[in-house]
Amino acid sequence: MRYLAPASVGEAVSALAAEPGLSRILAGGTDLLVQMKTGLAEPDLIVDIKKISDLTEIRCDGSGFRIGAAVCGAQLAEHGELASAWPGVVESVNLIGSTQIQGRATPAGNLCNASPAADSVPALIAAAAVATVAGTGGTREVAVEDFVTSPGRSVLENGEIVVSLNLPARPENASDAYERFIPRTEMDIAVVGVGVSVETDSDGRITAARVGLGAVAPTPLLVEDAGRALVGTKLDDEALEKCAAAAMEACSPINDKRGTIDFRIKVAGALAKRVAARAYRRARGEQ
Repeated sequence: MRYLAPASVGEAVSALAAEPGLSRILAGGTDLLVQMKTGLAEPDLIVDIKKISDLTEIRCDGSGFRIGAAVCGAQLAEHGELASAWPGVVESVNLIGSTQIQGRATPAGNLCNASPAADSVPALIAAAAVATVAGTGGTREVAVEDFVTSPGRSVLENGEIVVSLNLPARPENASDAYERFIPRTEMDIAVVGVGVSVETDSDGRITAARVGLGAVAPTPLLVEDAGRALVGTKLDDEALEKCAAAAMEACSPINDKRGTIDFRIKVAGALAKRVAARAYRRARGEQ
């Protein structure tokens, strides 16, 4: 096994593209190191991206926020402007593991691990986040809802690396929220995770909404019908019920020891209502 700590994205991409064996990216390492220790991953090349300064920063401008691929969850929580604009994204990232894990684990790594139950991904989907991917042919943009193709697999091709996650700027009267159900009180894998983002006009009517679901299908989902159910309303009971029904309809979960198919579907509907209501209250400045 070889270890490389490049100083630039170009160097990292070149090394990945030239490696004939299995290569893996090391950012926080909270997934990779566990997989190596248990024998699930035996990479020939490890590319450590933490020394690439461009990937360790959060940048903000008029177009939104750029979160470098090596930025950890704790950095997001400490970034006041980002936490104010996208509280749901920040709370989803900071549900990943313990305080120690949050000081290492990265949202980009959580996405690239491609778990259907990844906590940050439904919130990122609701936020209309876009991943910037670099490869030997240049860069491309991938909407987060299109990034995971199946459990453990993504759209990344040989020699490609995620360099940032990008969140749009926030208009007035807009906010988001994330919540999950887990069997324990903390540090567990989501049985269901729901992220909701809403924008409202000055009268409190919802003008745009996005709903992301996790752990209820082979990949995280953007449920467009659930978002459409909220648009044009002031989040009355009928709108919430339609949102919940659309969320449940989109589910195709599995039975396992943490939850049955029926249970997951029902929880998805209940959480969709609860999280939509929280996002709406935040957008209205009530929370």
